[in-house]
Amino acid sequence: MQIKDVIQYLEELAPLSYAEGFDNVGLLVGNKETELSGVLVTLDTLESVVDEAIENQCNLIVSFHPIVFSGLKKFNGNSYVERVVMKAIKNDIAIYAIHTALDNTFTGVNDMICEQLGLVNRKILIPQKDTIKKLTTYVPLKEADLLKEALFNAGAGTIGNYDHCSFASNGTGSFRAQDTANPSIGKKGETHYEPETQIQVTFPKHKQSAVLKALFNTHSYEEVAYEITTLENTNQHIGMGMVGELEQPMNELDFLQHIKAVFKTGCVRHSSLLNKPIQKVAVLGGSGSFAIENAKRAGADVFITADLKYHQFYQAENQLILADIGHYESEQYTKNLIVSYLRKKISNFAIILSEKNTNPIKYL
Repeated sequence: MQIKDVIQYLEELAPLSYAEGFDNVGLLVGNKETELSGVLVTLDTLESVVDEAIENQCNLIVSFHPIVFSGLKKFNGNSYVERVVMKAIKNDIAIYAIHTALDNTFTGVNDMICEQLGLVNRKILIPQKDTIKKLTTYVPLKEADLLKEALFNAGAGTIGNYDHCSFASNGTGSFRAQDTANPSIGKKGETHYEPETQIQVTFPKHKQSAVLKALFNTHSYEEVAYEITTLENTNQHIGMGMVGELEQPMNELDFLQHIKAVFKTGCVRHSSLLNKPIQKVAVLGGSGSFAIENAKRAGADVFITADLKYHQFYQAENQLILADIGHYESEQYTKNLIVSYLRKKISNFAIILSEKNTNPIKYL
């Protein structure tokens, strides 16, 4: 097994095309063709984590946060980032970062937070735009069902909780093959009229190459007419944050104590209490101040996130409680999610959960 095989599994879980534009995800260090010896999963890649990988004979570190966020101009060991990269290269250890690709996945970071809190009726808080595509193409009438099945198998025809979705309309296509053509239907130099079906299917944008491959491999025409457009539809399965509900309402103070215990945080910084029960909960792992207004619009009683600044607590405006549980604390269970997923996919290699606490913030 090679490192690229693990990467393929990771990108099935969290396609990189859904990562935020500012992010640096994917294989940051190493060669994907390298034979795999073991995988160490961590939240952050520090020197101590690289040492842990060496000790456990793992030559791939899967890290939630990218150790390299912007370009490195020097490698002289003057910063912790440079030292990590240098040590990894020296010991032939690859580093793969998944970060916001996993943040934006329905079964990713925020779903894990909801799982820890026992939230039900979960929905994406901020659906990502421009993630649904539509293919329109034309095929001989007798080949329509075969082509639709191939497109479905490639991942097309999915809308929310439905699959095998398509629209078809019949008509007549015309074409004339020139001297250099090799037509599968009709004759060179003669205008041909063919009963055709127009097929339209939607698909998630990360499936585009697979959908087009299925189209070209199945279609009988030498030249396949098709177009791809981006839909305005809201994607309910891709995006930042999540909102869900407690099965039973909780008192505000009881709930704040509950999240403090669940996330093992030294403190919970929060806005003013509102003297009403907590039932609808919005969450966003990591720095989530940008989603405060989204949490309000979702009707959340509380918004759990991290890295809130002083003046951002005023944005609660007595509409909800803002609860800052800490950056590390909000994302700490992410590595457990990745380990559990990879162990189901790979049974003959060691998938190790890092034992290093990489939280740079300490509480007195």
